[in-house]
Amino acid sequence: MDKEEQLALAREKAAEVNKGNTYSSKNNRLWAETLRRAVVQSDAERLRMIAEALIDKAASGDVSAIKELGDRIDGKSVATTELTGVDGSNLPISIAIDFVKPKDEG
Repeated sequence: MDKEEQLALAREKAAEVNKGNTYSSKNNRLWAETLRRAVVQSDAERLRMIAEALIDKAASGDVSAIKELGDRIDGKSVATTELTGVDGSNLPISIAIDFVKPKDEG
């Protein structure tokens, strides 16, 4: 199965799972559009006031404000997991099976 077929299958599955749930995305778009209009209408003065309030909270030690600023400025951190052996070497990518003939006990 090539990449295009995988993407088409994923889209079909997503459409099936989200079937009938169009309200959520419409509601989210409406909220975002309303915020954009409010910012544009006030020549971004409100947005600047909000940003300054966030900066003030972060400066006073509010951990959630600090995290939000970090996420907005540097981007959200990505969790990675690297698997290595005890000595730092790569893990084996194959498994060997050895068949051993049992010894005669008699």
